[in-house]
Order: sequence, then C-alpha cells, then structure tokens
Amino acid sequence: MKTIGLLARGAAVAAAFLMTTGFTNLEKAFAPKSDLWDRWEAHDPDATSAIDHSDWSRFLAKYVYPDPTGVNLVSYIDVTAEDRAALQSYLSDLQAIPISTYNRAEQEAYWLNLYNAATVEVVLDHFPVKGIRDIDISPGFFADGPWGRDLVTVEGEDLSLNDIEHRILRPIWRDPRVHYAVNCASIGCPNLLPVAFTADTLDTMKSEAARAYINHPRGVTIEGETATISKIYLWFSADFGETPAAIKAHLMLYADPALATALSGVKEFEYAYDWALNDGSDPDAVAALNRKSTRGDQNPLPN
Repeated sequence: MKTIGLLARGAAVAAAFLMTTGFTNLEKAFAPKSDLWDRWEAHDPDATSAIDHSDWSRFLAKYVYPDPTGVNLVSYIDVTAEDRAALQSYLSDLQAIPISTYNRAEQEAYWLNLYNAATVEVVLDHFPVKGIRDIDISPGFFADGPWGRDLVTVEGEDLSLNDIEHRILRPIWRDPRVHYAVNCASIGCPNLLPVAFTADTLDTMKSEAARAYINHPRGVTIEGETATISKIYLWFSADFGETPAAIKAHLMLYADPALATALSGVKEFEYAYDWALNDGSDPDAVAALNRKSTRGDQNPLPN
C-alpha cells in the first residue's frame, strides 16, 4: 500500500521540536525521505522501444525562456487553449504507457518528463498564483502545496509528485542530479529546461543542469568564508553525501574554476530558497536575484 511521504505532526510536537532543534533542522526533518516503492523497479534491460517526448519539447520551446540572470521562466499566462489541450494529451499519452516494460534510461526520462509536465499542468490549473505552495491540494491538515495529491495514474497506480520524485526517481537511480532535473515551478528551483529529456540526452542534460544551477547565485553565493547555498542541499543532504564536506565536494565537482576556488575556502554554510513562481511576476524576487548576480565574480552568471 502506498504510504504518504510527509506525515502530519501535531502542532504541539512541532513547536517542541522547533525549540530544541531550530528551524533549519526542523525543515530537514520534515523533508521527504527516499522511500523505494519496489513495484516500480520492474524494467526490461533488453527493451529497445523509445518514447516520443516531442510534444512536450514543443510546449517547452514555446513557453520557457531565460531571464537576464539565467533563470528559466515559464510564460503560464500566454499558454493558449490549444497548447493546454496538447499538454493534457501528452500527459494522457504518458499515463497509457506500460513503463515497466522499458529499459532504465527510457524510464528515467519518462518519469522526469512526467513530473515536470504534471507540475506545469497543476500550476496552469490554478493560475494565477504567487507560488506553487499556494496550491494547497495535498491531503492532510499540515500539508503544503500540490505534491501529496495524486495527479496521474500509471499502470493502474495513482501517483503524486512526491511518489514520482521520492519513491521512484531518487531511490531507484540514486543520482543526486535528479534534483537538477525535476522542477518545482519556483525561482529557487533548478531550471525547467526548454527541451524534454530523452534516453539519449539524459546524462548530458542532467550534468549541464547541475553546472548551470551550482554556478548561479540561487545555487551558491559566497561572501568571505560563508556560502549561502540552496535549501535543496539541506532538505536532501543524504543524496549529496550528508556531511558539509561531502556537499562541498559535490558543489566543487560542477563549479566553474573561480567558484571552485572560492568554495575551497568556505567554512560555513547558510541556506536559502525562493518559492516565488517561476513566471517572473514577483518584482521582489527578481530584484533580489539581480542583486545577488552582481556580487563579485565568485559565481558569475552564465554567458
């Protein structure tokens, strides 16, 4: 039976935990854990069939664009009724695929595209909103956002975004680059790429996404011996090696030379994340990002 990734806690318990551990540790404790749903381990290593994601690529190419700081924004407001219908048709087509009969690479590209397309669809279904956390459709009194609601059905199983990310992608592939490939429709999140993942491009695209995020101010910003890094590295620290030293090593693996040099002298991490919707409509979020992008040359924006 499917379990819920985040268990609802009583307000009194949460308050007591907050006093003893602090807000940072509380956030980490409440983050979804990697929890394998073994039903989805089935695959055919000899399968050669490829899944067509061209409809999703056409949607992305039309509505995803970079802002001057290097954040990919989504023009939700401009999505036409025809393109919305095409997105819904693509999602329906994906849900009709017997994904357990495909090889691992096709499966990973499938789950990543399904997650991202379903996220865009749920935002469109509730647009306009200031942020995805305002879409409070998840079950549970303390639930936040849409991640716990069943949004798709694959092979007869109802699935939420939490299921796809934390019960399929993370535990099966055990690749920290998954966090750069799934998009939560927020400014602080790694970019929604303007092209769909495919089995052939998967590895290259995940590595490029990691480099783009880590070398952008919302991934890493350094002042002196303190690095302010994305809360992704707090919430899912186990995927990046758990310890500060391991997280630093991961960051340096994808950092450009100037940033890697600056990271080598870092002695302390602080954490930040911007939940503003990734449509560029929040002037405060855009202004804050522009201020970060002008702080020295330790993490220059991509050309």
